[in-house]
Amino acid sequence: MLFGIFLDFGLPTKVNSFATLESLLVYIQSKNPLDKSFEREKAIECMFDPITSTIIAELEDGEKNSLYLAEKSSISEHDVHERLSYLVDFGFINETQIDGKSIFSADVEKLSHVIENDENFGAAIEGLEKMDSFLN
Repeated sequence: MLFGIFLDFGLPTKVNSFATLESLLVYIQSKNPLDKSFEREKAIECMFDPITSTIIAELEDGEKNSLYLAEKSSISEHDVHERLSYLVDFGFINETQIDGKSIFSADVEKLSHVIENDENFGAAIEGLEKMDSFLN
C-alpha cells in the first residue's frame, strides 16, 4: 500500500532514504503543486483579462490545443502560452505535451474556488467595476 502512495507522489520507493518522517513530509509538500502559494490578485487579474478569460471559457468545455486557442483568440500560440503561464504554474490550467503540441485543460474546481473566496470575490467585482469604468 505504501509503495503505491510513494509512486503517486513520485517518491523514491525506499522509505529509509529519508532520515525522519518530517523530511519525508517536507519532500512530499515540495512536490505537491497544490501547496504552492500564489498571489490571489494576480491569479484573478489573469483570469479576468478579456483575452485570457475567453481562452479559459474554451477550456471549460474540455482540453484544447494551443493552435486552436490561438485561432479562437486571434493571438499567436506564443501569446497563449504567455497569458496562461501564471495559471499553469499554479495548477489552475494544466498543460501537457502530445506529439510536440501543447494541450491545455482547466481545473474548473480550482478556478471556481479562487473566485468564490469572499475576499477575492470582492476584488473580482472591483476589477469588473474598473473595467466597466474604462469602457464607459
